[in-house]
Amino acid sequence: MATSGAMPSRPTSKKKPPAPAPEPPKALSVEERTAYLEDRLKGAPEEAQAKYRADLDMSWIAHDSALEGVVYTLAELRSAMGANDGEVAFDSSLQPVVEEIRRHREALNFVREQATKRRVPITVDIIKRIYCVLHPEEGDVKTVKYRKDIPQHRLYFHEYSPPDKIAYKLRQVVDWINDPETRRTRTPVRLAARAHYDIVRIFPFATDSGKVARLVMNLLLLRGGCPPAIIHSTERQRYYEALKGSSTTMHAIVQDAIENSLASIEKLLDALNVNEPKPKR
Repeated sequence: MATSGAMPSRPTSKKKPPAPAPEPPKALSVEERTAYLEDRLKGAPEEAQAKYRADLDMSWIAHDSALEGVVYTLAELRSAMGANDGEVAFDSSLQPVVEEIRRHREALNFVREQATKRRVPITVDIIKRIYCVLHPEEGDVKTVKYRKDIPQHRLYFHEYSPPDKIAYKLRQVVDWINDPETRRTRTPVRLAARAHYDIVRIFPFATDSGKVARLVMNLLLLRGGCPPAIIHSTERQRYYEALKGSSTTMHAIVQDAIENSLASIEKLLDALNVNEPKPKR
């Protein structure tokens, strides 16, 4: 018997909504990225690690000194670092410069040592000790003197603190660094950059106040789990302009220096084909 009417329609299947796109991986903080790269570095051959750390110190000293207008040759740096591979013959005329570089390296090591003592507050005496490592002829923290006048510096053109205000203003900076509220509201990078900016503008010592301020900055960065901020000599003009301006610009310079440090470690590890560290259980 013939049927009439339209053919029954097929049931329509509901389309499943597309799966949500996976969320992009969360960017690592500076501290997390530093720890990760340090773990990777431990997987490199010991010789490569030693060379990296020696090259880091040479670069650190060379660029930091160049900011002060002092340019070292490769021969001077290698002699001071104890290079004995025969590539650089020691010249006795280099001795005064070599001693200067070695004192700078001693200051780097002092800062690294202090960076491991995270519970020990930063004090005025620590700042003085950094200066005394650079200038042992000044004696110790009890005998070192702040500057007595306002120098006509050929590099630093910002305003200096009056000599009779140096001790008070340096204590203010130290109190600010150690204030729990400061540490709660600022990242290690922002805290270190501001401390450095304030110390340079106080300019506590007749010589090398800039070096001391940058060493204090890097002490704070290392304590905060960051790499040292080595401000490149090509940034010299920008650096001095920042000291005459706001601390915000100085923070940007320090942030850039840290990014360059991390990028250089990554480049080295990639060149050495160092694998990523195994996840910790």
